[in-house]
Amino acid sequence: RDGQRSGGYQGNRDGQRSGGYQGNRDGQRSGGYQGGRDGQRGGRDGRGGLNIPKPSFDSPVVQKPQNNKQNKNNYKNDKYSKIDHEEEMHSKGRGGKNVKSAVQPPQKKEAKVEEIKTITIPEVITIKDLADKMKLQPSVIVKKLFLQGKVVTINQEVDYEQAEEIAMEFDVLCEKEVKVDVIEELLKEEEEDEKDMVTRPPVVCVMGHVDHGKTSLLDAIRQTNVTAKEAGGITQHIGAYMVEINGQKITFLDTPGHEAFTAMRMRGAKSTDIAILVVAADDGVMPQTIEAINHAKAAGVEIIVAINKIDKPSANIEKVKQELIEYELVPEDWGGSTIFVPVSAHTKEGIKELLEMILLTAEVKELKANPNRNARGLVIEAELDKGKGPVATVLVQKGTLHVGDPIAAGACYGRVRAMMDDKGRRVKEAGPSTPVEILGLNDVPNAGEVFVQPENEKEARSFAETFISESKNKLIEDTKMKLSLDDLFSQIKAGNVKELPLIVKADVQGSVEAVKQSLMKLSNEEVVVKVIHGGVGAINESDVSLAAASNAIIIGFNVRPDATAKSIAEREKVDVRLYRVIYQAIEDVEAAMKGMLDPIYEEQVIGHAVVRQTFKASGVGTIAGSYVLDGKFQRGCKARITRDGEQIFDGPLASLKRFKDDVKEVASGYECGLVFEKFNDLQEDDMIEAYAMVEVPR
Repeated sequence: RDGQRSGGYQGNRDGQRSGGYQGNRDGQRSGGYQGGRDGQRGGRDGRGGLNIPKPSFDSPVVQKPQNNKQNKNNYKNDKYSKIDHEEEMHSKGRGGKNVKSAVQPPQKKEAKVEEIKTITIPEVITIKDLADKMKLQPSVIVKKLFLQGKVVTINQEVDYEQAEEIAMEFDVLCEKEVKVDVIEELLKEEEEDEKDMVTRPPVVCVMGHVDHGKTSLLDAIRQTNVTAKEAGGITQHIGAYMVEINGQKITFLDTPGHEAFTAMRMRGAKSTDIAILVVAADDGVMPQTIEAINHAKAAGVEIIVAINKIDKPSANIEKVKQELIEYELVPEDWGGSTIFVPVSAHTKEGIKELLEMILLTAEVKELKANPNRNARGLVIEAELDKGKGPVATVLVQKGTLHVGDPIAAGACYGRVRAMMDDKGRRVKEAGPSTPVEILGLNDVPNAGEVFVQPENEKEARSFAETFISESKNKLIEDTKMKLSLDDLFSQIKAGNVKELPLIVKADVQGSVEAVKQSLMKLSNEEVVVKVIHGGVGAINESDVSLAAASNAIIIGFNVRPDATAKSIAEREKVDVRLYRVIYQAIEDVEAAMKGMLDPIYEEQVIGHAVVRQTFKASGVGTIAGSYVLDGKFQRGCKARITRDGEQIFDGPLASLKRFKDDVKEVASGYECGLVFEKFNDLQEDDMIEAYAMVEVPR
């Protein structure tokens, strides 16, 4: 047969149209079977043939899968090794006269090989999703990686670089997915017209080391007194105040200066124009002073140095100036550009000069804002008030906020029901650089969140919803990045990482952040401190059940558990700790961590004895008849034996006897028999020192 139309027999088909027999079919049309069809055009559909029971070499049942398999292989070849297929086609087509029909299909395929596929993939992707994008079966990738010695599952995540390598193996190029930060897009601002701008008051924050007198300085400026109320002398709640001097206003943000409040202070620095760095004249530059300088510089804020406590006899202003030069704060009288003002919060000396310097700096900076637009600004502080609901202290930065305006801040939205100024008076509106307390949000926003005034409440709601969904996605992504099951297993295998889970509740959001930051800092190589939940308000039932489920400790800062929570905590044996000062919380957590750390042992000498006589006992070895000189010998202790000042043995004591009886201990002045593990070379006058391993408190 020469390979034209109809079906042939026994291998002399050459791969054209219809079907042949015995494995040399090449996956085209279907074919005749075993010569049972008689070679007319009917040979096209082999199914007819199959039903004719003809004598055969193999039973049709065996034969069919063979054909099938061949078809599968061809499909595979078709898919993965186009080149092989092309060669196969050529070689098969060579024998026939009608060569043209055999060559055509590969030409089409060749065109396909040419185009290189490009896919867009995110930072992290699962093997399954990668396979879908490459239009492959996930098992193909798994198999290929397995052959390279990498064992992966289809749900395992790989980062962009690994995904790119895998794709390259299959001749696919990758492009990184450009993530649009939806929240950032929402908060985007257009450039404002210069002619709409008016001068606004400067926003000033007071920074510096703890106990250097920041709050007293603010008091001196405000002539009021809040310091006495503070527990442990730390400003616990951010306040914002407006001060008027020579008819001009200045807004002060009172950020807590304690190291723990770095989180809040970072936020404080971003919202301000001028930072007043308070340094005590008798104390000089301290760790938090340096931290405050770095924050202010990072936020691009102008620094004015107030040297406080100049009324103290030990004050040394020149020393402070000298120390600050190291941090590129050079006083004007030394040829620099930083303003230094010596003040005393106690005697009110220099306060007026300080305020004038602030106004002067503000004038130079030309601080402006457009009051006739929708308001926008920052949430400085927020808390849940039992009577009023969520209360937020906000700083309006642009535009004017009115009572009744829709507002959205992070995941919260609402309408401004009421506004109070820094002195607690009701106000109807607040312009740029004005701090106000607002009521009307549906939840407590995070401190440091940007608030905006949308056109209507519906927009405010959609803003908040977008924010929530984006935050959730981000959280899920962050968690995914940190913990995949495959990695977790290897971490546990490598070293048993111990965790101390905590739940933090405080009366205001700023404190939650601050407490969280301080506690996370306590993590070391052996124990990881993990704050699994932080929130504002009283400790409630859900906090306790979360703690019970995750074996966590609850830390309350200026809040108490409600009655239900209390009874559940007692029943579930959940540890609830309440604090008023952040230092104590940190100290207690540190102590808890020390309990989780592996104990440290050190040796303690408990007694000395001298060998008076040695005996040999069968099955026991040498017994040292000894006299206890001082201290005591205990069963299970360890011993060192020295002869002529040289140590000859160090190891456990195997048995301790008085006469024939085993005893727990032998005190000084008594004789006893000592047997040592695997050591028999004892002589008279050997000195024995007994010691025990004692756990040392950390």
